[in-house]
Amino acid sequence: MVDVADLETNLLLFLRKSFSFDHSATLDGREYGVFLRTETESESKFRPRIVHLALVVPLDWVVYDVAADLFALGRDGVRPGPRGGGAASESATEAREFTEQGLAWRREVLAGGGVVYLPKELAPALFGPAALAALGLGG
Repeated sequence: MVDVADLETNLLLFLRKSFSFDHSATLDGREYGVFLRTETESESKFRPRIVHLALVVPLDWVVYDVAADLFALGRDGVRPGPRGGGAASESATEAREFTEQGLAWRREVLAGGGVVYLPKELAPALFGPAALAALGLGG
């Protein structure tokens, strides 16, 4: 597992986008990292709105990728999973369920209008009002 001090000074690459570490939270005895990103909804709109993205991941899945000088994700906590190619897309165009870095993910819309990415296998336990409040993502 990576050091929290290292998380605060480096970025995590997810969906070909950079997320910064915001905080950690313990839920049901497991420590999660909450990573955030802010982007505009669509550059093609006259008045694009700001979209807040959150990524919740078990901290033992975060791996430092020396070659890329970025954090990546790997279920075993040692090897980063395979990254997809191509360009980053707008969050509104992403599928609700997808695979990223060899892991299954679910994209959910938060009550306040933001987006949260959760590991698919953990999503039922993490996407409830009490869990989201414990993770610092509202409720």
